[in-house]
Amino acid sequence: MMSATAMPPDRLRRAAFAAGALVLGLAAGASAMDTAPSTDLPDLSAARAKIYAEEYEAAAAELGALTATVRHADLYNLRAFALRKLKRYDEAARWYKEALFYDPTHRPALAYQGELFLAIGDLAHARNNLKLLRLLCHPNGCEELRRLEAALVAAGVDPPPS
Repeated sequence: MMSATAMPPDRLRRAAFAAGALVLGLAAGASAMDTAPSTDLPDLSAARAKIYAEEYEAAAAELGALTATVRHADLYNLRAFALRKLKRYDEAARWYKEALFYDPTHRPALAYQGELFLAIGDLAHARNNLKLLRLLCHPNGCEELRRLEAALVAAGVDPPPS
């Protein structure tokens, strides 16, 4: 696979446009997908409390049991977060992907997935998530954008220009 830096500029522009169009198209069509609305999401406060207490193994197990019957981006994002904190990166990647399938504009999933990309050394994808967050959080920014920018800086990576 050709890296973005080795890709000819016109092809890179087309690829970036296609990726942006895909995100916007998925976001526009998200209501047509077979997704569980937020009202169908069970109370996740016990799992969140485990995450805040850094009991990631217990949180991942509890959230994993829910994934058998509940389909929701918030659930998948929390599960991925717990797995990422356990350094189970392949599993975390799968659940971030699921979260973004159900809600391509899920800002927490984009930010945390960006942190996962940093953890595994995939700087290009971390920067891409930052660019998507800049689009989603325009014009005033958002917590998720600031979090991923800070993570990039902490990792010694210059965020791409705005």
